[in-house]
This record gives sequence, C-alpha cells and structure tokens, in this order.
Amino acid sequence: MPHMTIKTISRSEYMTALAATRMPWQERYYAFYSSVLGGIVTDPVLMQVPADDHLVHRGDGVFETFKCVHRAAYNLDAHLERLLRSAKEIAIEWCSGVAVQRLAQHSSAATAGDSIRDSVLQTLAVANRDDCLCRVILARGPGGFGVSPYESPSPALYVAVYAAGTPFMQAHPGGARAMRSSVPVKSGNWATFKHCNYLPNTLIKREAVDGGCDFAFSFDPHGFLAEGAAENVGIVTPQRELLLPKTDYILAGTTMARVMKLAEKLLADSTLTRVVFADITEEDVRRASELLVVGTTIDVASACVYDGAPIGNGRPGPVGTRLNALLAQDVIENADLRTAY
Repeated sequence: MPHMTIKTISRSEYMTALAATRMPWQERYYAFYSSVLGGIVTDPVLMQVPADDHLVHRGDGVFETFKCVHRAAYNLDAHLERLLRSAKEIAIEWCSGVAVQRLAQHSSAATAGDSIRDSVLQTLAVANRDDCLCRVILARGPGGFGVSPYESPSPALYVAVYAAGTPFMQAHPGGARAMRSSVPVKSGNWATFKHCNYLPNTLIKREAVDGGCDFAFSFDPHGFLAEGAAENVGIVTPQRELLLPKTDYILAGTTMARVMKLAEKLLADSTLTRVVFADITEEDVRRASELLVVGTTIDVASACVYDGAPIGNGRPGPVGTRLNALLAQDVIENADLRTAY
C-alpha cells in the first residue's frame, strides 16, 4: 500500500478545487460551447474537455480557427467546408439532433454544416466581443481510453472564443526572422487536411523560438519548401513572380487562397508578373526579393531574414506590404465573406 499524499476530491469539493486553478491568461478566454455539456460557459475554469474524449489521448479530431472583426466572422463558410472535408478524412460524421431539428423548422435542407455554423454564431454572440478568434473542434468524442474509434458512441463539438492578438506586421514593422526547420513534413495526405495531431507543428514552432526566430519552415522529401508551424509561406522572385509551394505536402490555407485572389490586383498593375504554385528550393528562398508568411492570425508577414541572412534588401517589400493591406481591407469590407453575429 503506497503512502497516500494525494487527496481524493469529492463531487462537492470539485468546484472549489476547480476555481483555484484559474490563471491570468484565462482572462483572454471569452466563451466555450460543448456539445457534451449541451451549452455555453463563460467561466474559463469550466472550459473543459472530458479526459476520455479520444481528442485528448489520441489527437482524434479536426479543427479550424478563424478571425472575427467588427462583430463578423471572416471567411466562415470556407473554414466550415474545410472542417467537414477534414472530418470526412477520418470518418467523423457530425449530427447534433437538437440543433439540426431546430434548424430544420426553418429549412427543409438543414445539414451538419448548418448545425455547426449555428453553434458557432451563438457562441460568438454569447462572447459578445467585437474582435476575437474562434476555434471549432470536431472530435471523436468521449467513450474510453483505448485506440479504437468505435469506443466513442458519438462525436463531440467544441467551440472556443478567445482574444485575438495584434497582427504580426503591426507588432513587428521591421519584419520577421525565419529559419529552416529540421522537422520532417507530414507524410501522404496527413499534411493536406487539418487534424488535431499537431506534434510536428509544435516541434517546428519550438525550433523557431529556440533559434531566436519568429517562424521556421519545413521542406518536403524532395527538398522543396513546404510550410511553417501554422502558416503558409511563399516567395517573390527577382522577376516579380509570387510563388507558393505545391499542395502535395502542405495544408492549403484559406488565407492563402484569399491572398492569391487579392494578388490579382497586383497582376493588373504589373507589380507582379504571375502567381503560381511551384517547386521552391532553399536556394530560391535565399535569392528571393521577398519571403512572405501567410496565416489566419498573422495576415501577411514579411520575413526579412532567413537563417541569419537578409532577404532582398532586408526590409519589408512592396508585395508583402500591399497584400497585407489588401487582406486587412478584405476582412473589414468584403460583405460576401463576413458573417455577423
């Protein structure tokens, strides 16, 4: 019999113990929906996921993160479409009976996507913030601690609303520092959909931080540029071409897709000569006029140093600067991509 030094917490003591776990950073957490609880909580210490959800102990789930500006979710439908595509890859099928039934009263064609969308917008409304980030997680759900997904009787949906940070170039007007990562890219189609097993991404970010950089980039087995920890990356060549990695070993970002669309304006005035997916070598990166980093939370950042050497003239360039401004404008003004809450 071991010497017992850990106390056993009763149901009545649980809430007191939980309240004592509150940390300062949790003030940035605004609202959390859990289909397991069947509702929304605003107290950060209640934003819990069951330990036996396979999301926790197997990384078995998919997710999306999008930004909200001026009380509207940006590009929400594109994110939810990719969420459901990712869920299909790992055979998670969402069906919340209550939400779908309620939506069906207003539409005979209510879908799982409609149900998730409804839960997202209600959670954002409860959070009641003009600007924020929102993460949607579709998980295998509670059901056991084994490896079989069939332990879980039904999937679980979680929606977290939390504070948005300052856009990267606003916080770092001189640009970013970047480096090559030693972490291999995900193999096969594991790189091309957004699942919750983010261990390689975490290790890439750790390398960047430990290396004194803002971003680190992986390269595919053929030596071509792939992606960052949670960002897409591309270059502007001396010939004024915007090149983005082919999507064989990367997640095709929703923000990257918008940036490519917005880049058409730079083609029209000859700032750029073409915008294409291409095989990009590390030597291409070193010779680039600009090195651009694109993501939901950072917008378009200019990396001005790569592995200790300057990119171009070592300052943010015209293409990155304009694309960042065009994206910021798109987030605020593109009514087709803004969903009010």
